[in-house]
This record gives sequence, C-alpha cells and structure tokens, in this order.
Amino acid sequence: MRVALFITCVTDTVFPETGRATVRVLERLGHEVVFPVEQTCCGQMHANSGYPDLALPLVRRFVKAFGEEGFDAIVCPSASCAAMVHDQYAGLAAGDAGLVRAVEEIAPRTWELSRFLVERLGVADVGAYYPHRVTYHPTCHSLRLEHVGDAPLRLLRHVGGLELVELPEATTCCGFGGTFAVKNPETSAAMLTDKLACVQQTGAEVCTMLDNSCALHIGGGLSRTQAGVRAVHLAEILAATS
Repeated sequence: MRVALFITCVTDTVFPETGRATVRVLERLGHEVVFPVEQTCCGQMHANSGYPDLALPLVRRFVKAFGEEGFDAIVCPSASCAAMVHDQYAGLAAGDAGLVRAVEEIAPRTWELSRFLVERLGVADVGAYYPHRVTYHPTCHSLRLEHVGDAPLRLLRHVGGLELVELPEATTCCGFGGTFAVKNPETSAAMLTDKLACVQQTGAEVCTMLDNSCALHIGGGLSRTQAGVRAVHLAEILAATS
C-alpha cells in the first residue's frame, strides 16, 4: 500500500521523532510511505479560533498536497488533525462544488494512526517491544470525534514487555484544548493538575496518547513536578523494538 504521511504542525515542529516512528511502523508492515512536501497546517487552529476564511486556503492546500498523487491512504499521528479533515473540511468547503467533491474523496482515505492499523489493516501486533509500565490517556478528539474506540489499547496490549495500567478518570480532558490553554490558563492549569494526579496514581513510567498537543501539555506538567513519568506518543511505543 502507498501511504502518505500527514505529519501535522506540532509533530513536525516539536516532536519529529513521532513522525519518524510512524514511518518505521508502517514500513515494518510492508507499506511504502511518502511525505508530500507541499503539506502545511491543516487549518484547525484558524477554524477553531473563528477564522474560517483563513482556514479555507489551507483546506485547498491539503487537498492539492494529498489528493493528486493517488495515495491509497493518508495516515496522521494526531486524532485532532484527522478529526479536522473528517469533521470540519466539508463545512469549510461548502459553496465550492469542486472543493466539496475533493474533500468527499479525500476524507475517507485519511486515517488516524491507531485506527488505520487496527481497522484498515486489521493489525494489532506490530512487532513492538517496550518493557515499561504504561498508562493511556484518551485525548478528547480521539474519543469524541475520531471515535477510535479500543484501537490504541489493543495495540498496547500486543506490545512485548509492556505492562498496561488503567488511568483513573481517563476520559476527563487534560486541559489543553488548543488555544483554550492560552485563553484560559488558570482553568487549564487546574484541569492539568487533576490529570497529573491521576497519572501519578497509576505508578506508570510512561503516559501515552494519540495527540502530541496533549503530550506537550501533560509532559510539561510531569516535567515541572519531577514526577519521573514521561509523556510518549503511541507511535513511538509501537516503533520500539528493544
């Protein structure tokens, strides 16, 4: 299968290892991975901040970058950015019939990584080995828009050496929420404090998730409290073999 990597801004800028890990996992499974260099931001920040006119050119750019090469699938290590394509692109494209058709064609081929592996490929064991005690934080977009279900947990349960422990109050938001954390810092910090307490309660060495934006928020909090727990994207766990 010929797969395009939709890297996302946060991953490309702050967590490049997640992108490399995604490539390693997909190539290990026998797929060709291509990186369309024309890709930029998906427009989520603009749309969610109330600027659809600024998001629309980015929708067009996404369609051009990923729609012209005939990729079998477009895989994204971010539930929030995949959800942007699935949940908001059609509405933003309304009024441009050609763009609507392009979005309708490309959206079903766009996948969040864990759903792609489990649902599209039918794979739960990707040959990973990660000898650590791990807890999983289901991010808001993965739960409420991408509906990934138990795909991440199924993948984690098949990782050699990994001890998976349940996170208390797992479905509660970590407080990041994109620009919410900037506009409402006190509320965001209070929500993060609650999330960090739950993570530390598990005794885990690693807290994993599907969105690096949340990893940035939770990982920063864990670092400041010197909790001895790391925030690691699921792709990096799945890519590990020793």
